Amino acid sequence: MIAQLACALASPRCKNQPSPDLYHGRFLCNFHTHCNRTWKTWRLQQVYNISGDYIVTRLFVVNLTEMALDTLDYSVIAALAIAVVAYLAKDKIFSSDEGQSAGFVANVGGGSSRNLIEVLKKNNKNCAIFYGSQTGTAEDYASKLSRELGSKFGLKTMTIDFADYDFENFSEISPDVLCFFLMASYGEGEPTDNAIEFFSFLDNEADTLSTLRFSVFGLGNSTYDMYNAVGKRLDEKLEELGAERFAPYGEGDDGVGTMDEDFLAWKDSVTDSLKNNLNFEEHEAVYQPSLKLVESSVVPTDARVSHGEPDSSYVKNDADYSKGPFDHTHPYIAKITKTEELFNSKERKCVHAEFDISECNLRYTTGDHLALWPSNATEHVNVFLKAFGLSDRKNEVIELKALDSTVSIPFHTPITLEAIVRHHLEITGPLSRQFLLAIAQFAPNEECKQKVVKIGNSKEDFAKEVHEKLYNTADALLELSNGIPWTGVPLEFIIESIPHLQPRYYSISSSSLSEKTTIHITAVVEYTKVDNRIVSGVATNLLKNIEVQQNKSSDTPVVSYDLKGPRGKFSNFKLPLHIRRSTFKLPSNPGTPIICIGPGTGVAPFRGFVREKIALKEKNDAKIGKVLLFYGCRNEDEDFLYKDEWPSYAKALGSSFEFHTAFSRKNSTKEYVQHKLLEQSDKIGALLEQGAFIYVCGDASKMARDVQSTLTKIVALQRDVSEDRALDIIRSFKTQNRYQEDVW
Repeated sequence: MIAQLACALASPRCKNQPSPDLYHGRFLCNFHTHCNRTWKTWRLQQVYNISGDYIVTRLFVVNLTEMALDTLDYSVIAALAIAVVAYLAKDKIFSSDEGQSAGFVANVGGGSSRNLIEVLKKNNKNCAIFYGSQTGTAEDYASKLSRELGSKFGLKTMTIDFADYDFENFSEISPDVLCFFLMASYGEGEPTDNAIEFFSFLDNEADTLSTLRFSVFGLGNSTYDMYNAVGKRLDEKLEELGAERFAPYGEGDDGVGTMDEDFLAWKDSVTDSLKNNLNFEEHEAVYQPSLKLVESSVVPTDARVSHGEPDSSYVKNDADYSKGPFDHTHPYIAKITKTEELFNSKERKCVHAEFDISECNLRYTTGDHLALWPSNATEHVNVFLKAFGLSDRKNEVIELKALDSTVSIPFHTPITLEAIVRHHLEITGPLSRQFLLAIAQFAPNEECKQKVVKIGNSKEDFAKEVHEKLYNTADALLELSNGIPWTGVPLEFIIESIPHLQPRYYSISSSSLSEKTTIHITAVVEYTKVDNRIVSGVATNLLKNIEVQQNKSSDTPVVSYDLKGPRGKFSNFKLPLHIRRSTFKLPSNPGTPIICIGPGTGVAPFRGFVREKIALKEKNDAKIGKVLLFYGCRNEDEDFLYKDEWPSYAKALGSSFEFHTAFSRKNSTKEYVQHKLLEQSDKIGALLEQGAFIYVCGDASKMARDVQSTLTKIVALQRDVSEDRALDIIRSFKTQNRYQEDVW
């Protein structure tokens, strides 16, 4: 029990990311499965950064009558509490300049206030746009909405990352401030990392928000059971707290590919409400920059100039790069010690990559995600520069100044134009109708402008002329202008309107127990040809370039990259990365059976799980529960991932391990993992009765749904209940954390 309490008092977590089950007020992860007792109440108190991980201290009110404690227990508890407090306060007790320079003391917005009400008043803002974003989409929408509300209605807008502010006095917000909430749902209907503490405030501290006027747009994926749960929950919670909804709730569905159109439809309803209900006057949208471009007098070789380094510390070379925190604002540049091509195919490629983190304090746990910071391919960079007439200016050094104190500069300046395009802009992603309409004002001629406006105003024309052809920004603009460069587009518009390049997330395929300082990932190389154009994934093709160079392979990559990176910082096969903590975790008891379903690269985390089980058995002599793994691919001779490894794993685990394969293109009859599940119905039913955990990893749109449907049928058959009742049982498994999904 003492060990469990120590785990509760001090546990490594991702910043602002307690586990979803903990968030809902119960322990269903390690602590709960150990002690099977319930804490009465809890509240997240503070997050401290220690050596690159995060120590979360929590205040618990415990029903001690449920726990048998003796004098020794109380003594140890007291000692643990004193030790934790001393550890967390060590920087104050033993102060040092090194601790602060390493980033252990939060410095939000360069010393700006965390008092949101104060910031809004000080900057005379009457429109606050909050975003809960995990991959950048909600943040991008918030920026677009901010610019449009400012230019069309004269609103003085401010985009707000929840993580940048405290909310103790949020109830004091003025009714003159219109509040928009753009909320992505993450995982199984959980708030994004940056919004967790805001929801904690709403659930545990907020009494009334009667002066708040709001509208919510949810970003979700209908392939998940908890579709847009966060947006719906926030909309209902704000109304429950007495807030006034001035524009209807809206939601976007990435599962059917209509997110942009859904956002535009919601924005139209907001516009109608502003005009008809709040009596705002609409004007023609004219671009109003929040950034100002300043031509710099320094030359590209000046040490102060960014060439695309991940953040300012790498430009200034003023940090100890072995110490964290390493996160979405500051990555670790890791050496890739090994790469391997896993497919035996001329057309399809898949790269296994291993990253060395032995020279830093960055650590991971089995089941986490690796966030890889990519750069853009040289071919795409050149086309983008050409599209805006910037090819001859790529080495030009610029600086950016914020025209509003609430606006942050998105990257280090001074910086070269090429560095912005190569390292900071999402230039290969699809463009939206909203972007097309916004950029029309800068068209190279009137004929082009009319054409762009016509396509931008028609959902059908846009789908036919742009979306279905998989155009990125540069390709679309050059096609619409008949190859004439868009030289009139301000650089400020480009930087503000094109989404910023985001990390790509990969399930880690290694075990932190057997590979403590090495991280493995498994990535299928994404590319396709449309007419004479290459449409390629950013990070996977970068990994393929490294694999070809590192192994002197005869493969020819479809696009090429600058593998040396800014000022040679990525030379010798290095890339920036950080770890995103995941709730996709093995049961704390190694004897608990697990059922794993992972076709394709969905098998990646299960390779890590199996390696973890072997390490537990060999190092700790642990009793290992049954591991039932279902894997599917096209053909055993073409894309069977880690084919040569599974026999050795089976030998190490003995009868505890079973591996079932399905090959969809081996015979005329296609076979998928669902078919193999049905074949093993009796075994699955028995394992579930023994408390087995279910893990599903891979495609969310079809596979995950089909697997859930198949498991529902198995439960119905094995327990002799209706399928409706079986579905309730499956859902209860999810609530108990016994059914976990890592799907995309």
